[in-house]
Amino acid sequence: MFGDQHFKTAIALIELHKIREGQYPETLTDLKYLGDWDKIIFNSVSYKKLDDGYELDLTSNLVKNAAALEYPDEFWKGLGLKKSNLKKE
Repeated sequence: MFGDQHFKTAIALIELHKIREGQYPETLTDLKYLGDWDKIIFNSVSYKKLDDGYELDLTSNLVKNAAALEYPDEFWKGLGLKKSNLKKE
C-alpha cells in the first residue's frame, strides 16, 4: 500500500510542476510547495527527466510487494511518465 501511495504522490507532484512551470523538473528537489508527508518520495522513488517526459521507479526497500503493483492502461494515459519499473510495456 505504501509503495502505491508514494508512487502516485510522486506522479501528482511531478505533473503539477509541469503544469505550473511548463516543463518537468530536472530533479525531485526542484518540486515546490511540498507537504511534510510528500517528502517521503525522496526515499521511495527514483526520478530521471527524459527528453520527452520522465522515468519514475519505485525503489523503497520498505515496499516488499512493489513488483505486485499493477495499473491498468488508462492509468498511464496523459502522463509524461515514459519509463517505470511498474509500467508494463
